[in-house]
Amino acid sequence: MNDIRVGVVGIGNIGSMHATNLYGKRVKGATLSAVCDIDPKKEKWAKEHLCAVEFFSDYEEMISSGKIDAVIVSAPHPLHPVVAQYAIKNGLHVLSEKPIGVTTKSAQKLNEIARHSDRVFAIMYNQRVNPVFKKAREIFKSGEIGELVRIVWIITNWYRLQQYYESSAWRATWKGEGGGVLANQCPHNIDIMQWIVGVPKKVTGFCKYGKYHDIEVEDDITAFLEFENGASGVFVSSTGENPGTNHLEISGTKGKMLLEDGKIRLLKTDIPEPEYRFYSNEEYAKKVKFKYEEHVLPTLPYGEEHIAILQNFVNAIANGEELISPGVEGINGLSITNAIHLSDWTGKTVGIPFDVDEHERLLEERIKKSVKRETTRKDDSIRMGEMSSRWEVKW
Repeated sequence: MNDIRVGVVGIGNIGSMHATNLYGKRVKGATLSAVCDIDPKKEKWAKEHLCAVEFFSDYEEMISSGKIDAVIVSAPHPLHPVVAQYAIKNGLHVLSEKPIGVTTKSAQKLNEIARHSDRVFAIMYNQRVNPVFKKAREIFKSGEIGELVRIVWIITNWYRLQQYYESSAWRATWKGEGGGVLANQCPHNIDIMQWIVGVPKKVTGFCKYGKYHDIEVEDDITAFLEFENGASGVFVSSTGENPGTNHLEISGTKGKMLLEDGKIRLLKTDIPEPEYRFYSNEEYAKKVKFKYEEHVLPTLPYGEEHIAILQNFVNAIANGEELISPGVEGINGLSITNAIHLSDWTGKTVGIPFDVDEHERLLEERIKKSVKRETTRKDDSIRMGEMSSRWEVKW
């Protein structure tokens, strides 16, 4: 079978890395055939580093050219569902960067189109292949720690300097990203959370806008979660704490799982807690025994998580391999993110599903007031075509 011909829309930080990986034949069965960007500087970079790969300045033209079979969408967030829809309608397979969009309403429309198509549709949730998160999901889904009681994730080591925000005109604006830490840094964490324990039924969100940085969107959030079975949760994140923390704790009726320092620490009992809740002290001492386990898992080589998702996407096209991160599941994490924003904007607890029209209307009010930032400083932590240390899982 001939290689899958892939095009990349948006060759900024992440898109240029995908293009380089494909161009360097790090994804078996795939060839980089075209790239697209509206920035003339990106065209110059592409001609210097991606020789013989055709460059387009219009994504519709590239998609309709007949020169690609699949497209990776790495444009600014609001364009993800727009480009993906156009590509699927024109017969292309799609791998979208996260988040799947800015609004749940746009994701619903995209999913509807994808479900009525035979095209492969995936999302770049590369942390799903991280051995620690894979093992944690396996443990929870197996019932080893019983039914969910509580989940707490404090993920505050997404620290960013002001320089980071000033290096891009679209970054950290309502119009450009549709949010801050929730839209940019946290989609992977929120996806992993729901991938392991499911989507909460209610969310109460508290956001601080420009608390640490000169930006118009949130750089500090706290969310309280309620699940269908009565379990509760807390999700905390920030780009303004240094040093920060990455601490994920999942409590169940038969034990507790702690993810920290790249390890899984597990404390289990064979007797579910509700069964011994009303024991006497003596009965408790005799019957309840806890078992401690520690899982230290091998880490993937630097940058391999992105390549794993790319390879899975290509394999799904070529031979029907099951997707690790189906695009239709992108709506799950986005719904949680949107619910946190909507709760904060309205001062109310928000159920999932929620009124997507109300969310879109309130977001649009903020977009209309959004101010385009001048790009005043270069982010020297990023090099075109290379994996950034910013994207690593930090413990």
